[in-house]
Amino acid sequence: MSGIEVIKQHFALSSKQEQQFLQLENLYKEWNAQINVISRKDIDELYVRHVLHSLAIAKVIAFLPESRVLDIGTGGGFPGIPLAILFPETKFVLCDSIAKKIKVVTEVHSSIGLSNVEAIWGRADQVPGRFDFIVSRAVAPMNELVGWTFRKLESTNRHSLKNGWVVLKGGDILEEISLTKRKFKIHEISQWFDDPFFETKKVVYVGGKA
Repeated sequence: MSGIEVIKQHFALSSKQEQQFLQLENLYKEWNAQINVISRKDIDELYVRHVLHSLAIAKVIAFLPESRVLDIGTGGGFPGIPLAILFPETKFVLCDSIAKKIKVVTEVHSSIGLSNVEAIWGRADQVPGRFDFIVSRAVAPMNELVGWTFRKLESTNRHSLKNGWVVLKGGDILEEISLTKRKFKIHEISQWFDDPFFETKKVVYVGGKA
């Protein structure tokens, strides 16, 4: 099954969204040859290990139009860019402290015409504004992530799921998540996607209020 077919198996896409997802492969291969943002063993598995993995967050929360999402430590744009394609009316701010990674994010989102993405070079606590949700992919221990960004959460809830963090994690994380002293829920990605890659992968939701 081709990469885009894997995505279409799980998500209903418009023709524009399908084209945007299709463009990712060549763009990331081109940029990865210049700036290594994806491990070389993973670049041929882009759609499963990076795009579909990022979209697991959409199985937990469907972001509403006009809501704001912060992706911290985005690297080459994951999970932010796939989520921005899937939710074109949601505003995504992707930040990373490494300038060359933000260069890749900027070039990729510009090339595929994503008008709902802003890429920022800097630390998460320096990003202006507040957000409904904060997403990330295995950037740091959860209590550190919360400590860096809890002031960035919008106080008013607009979704059925209260504002907070929705992050991609792997392995045995119960003790790590418990250290946040906040309400949380762990979702096994293997319940949605049957590729062996997802056997130990999880989406973790942590509520904004302790």
